[in-house]
Formats: sequence, structure tokens, C-alpha cells
Amino acid sequence: MTSELGEVQVRPGVESDLEVLTDLYNHYVRETPITFDTANFTPEERRPWLLSHPEDGPYRLMVAVDVDSQRILGYATSSPYRPKPAYSTSVEVTVYVAPDAGRRGVGTLLYKSLFEALADEDLHRAYAGIAQPNEASTRLHERLGFRHVGTYREVGRKFGRYWDVAWYEKDL
Repeated sequence: MTSELGEVQVRPGVESDLEVLTDLYNHYVRETPITFDTANFTPEERRPWLLSHPEDGPYRLMVAVDVDSQRILGYATSSPYRPKPAYSTSVEVTVYVAPDAGRRGVGTLLYKSLFEALADEDLHRAYAGIAQPNEASTRLHERLGFRHVGTYREVGRKFGRYWDVAWYEKDL
């Protein structure tokens, strides 16, 4: 696959990606309201998250890698939407892109690869929560067929203020 960065390979995440993926996520923990985590993770603390996304099944981790440098540019996941059994055909999806790789098609490549990998799974809907404001993420999700279904007002507090989360859904 190709993005504005050059050739990008999207593949399942593996354990050797853990440190880089943790560093990437920690950037968003420290610098943005995009995630409501408020403390950095060590790779060991993040290992259960990585291991909960095997190479098959409904809960996946896809990683975008620059073919020339082998640098990880971002990742996308599908995770359980809620723990109760009746929710098993729904997943929550998310995408994180390296700060210097944003707005170049990496998020689109990641999501398209994720949805392709999930095509044969027994899944009905994907849900994404987007802390507001986040125009880039909103545009990405809408471009990929997500529709806005509601907004939780002031649902999270980070950096001394409250944030809304807009919820989007996509048929799978």
C-alpha cells in the first residue's frame, strides 16, 4: 500500500513492536485529550493490551510500517465494545498515527486493512469514540463510512477540563 509518505506495509502487530507502540501511545497520553489515560505506561504494563489482540479473531492489532526505514507509523485496533455476551458482534475501533505521520493517509490505510481483516468475522458493527474537538479524526471516520450517533457531554476530565466524546458507528 502507498501513502503520501511512500510505501507503507500494514501487518498484524507482534510482540517485538511493544516498545515502539507503547512510546507512540504515551505521546497521546501526555500531550492530548485523544485518550483519557492520564499516566504513561511501561511496555510491561502495556503487554496485556498487545496480547489481547491476536493475529486472528475479532480483536486485531494492525501496524503501519514504512517499508524503507521499517519505522512504525501507527496502529489500529479492534477491541471488545462491552464485556457482556450480547455485545460480542460489536467492536470498538481506534487508530493512532505517529505525530509526524498524520494527515498523509496512514490512518486510512490502517483502518482499511483492519476492516479487511475483520471481514470474515462474525461482527455486525464497529464503534469509535472521538474526544472533541478532533476534526481530523472526525473526517477520517466519516470518510470511511462511520456515522455520528451521539455525543457524551463532558464525560472525561483531563488537563484540568472536561471533554466531550462523539460516538460513531459503522456497519461491518
